[in-house]
Amino acid sequence: MRRRPSPSSVRDRSAHVPSVVVHPGRVLDDFDRVLAQARRGSPEAFQSLHGDLVRPVAAYLRNKGVTEIEDVTSDVFLAVFTGLDGFTGSQAAFRSWVFTIAHHRIADHWRREARAPALVELTLDDDGGTTPAAEHHALDALGTARVHELLDTLTPDQREVLLLRIVADLSLEQTAEVLGKPAGAVKSLQHRGLAALRKIVEPEGVSR
Repeated sequence: MRRRPSPSSVRDRSAHVPSVVVHPGRVLDDFDRVLAQARRGSPEAFQSLHGDLVRPVAAYLRNKGVTEIEDVTSDVFLAVFTGLDGFTGSQAAFRSWVFTIAHHRIADHWRREARAPALVELTLDDDGGTTPAAEHHALDALGTARVHELLDTLTPDQREVLLLRIVADLSLEQTAEVLGKPAGAVKSLQHRGLAALRKIVEPEGVSR
């Protein structure tokens, strides 16, 4: 019988993650089969699950201000590895589950650090779909330091929603599941957050 990859190998796979902003996960051809094989201990199957989400998870951590990206990413996937037997659902549900784990690991991280996170650059989307190029270019024109200042004007809930919607590439429903909020509340937070940013940005004359 095959054995699952060891916890140390999970940590090794999660190390040296590249610097990214948005890298949506791909749709696996046969998620149910890959998941079943990973549960039975196939290293290749677990690597497929890991490889699908490690970049967006790392991006989410980075945009939440986590500095020990490799360590916390490893912690996330170690929890995924040890919790596979308890997971049931579709690939979309799996993605939500992984980011729920990441969300909790970030909270653990800041409790340990006992300090507020510093936000970094990200792109924005207003309607729940893909990130529009116009918004991306507008923020690029402002510069990273200015983006930090803008995001710092938002409420914590608004920032969290934007990070999960854009960096983690979660749907409104998935974001609601991660945060434990109604989808309508998530949509409202997203709308208010983007409206607040635009109210500041547009008078600055940034080309859109």
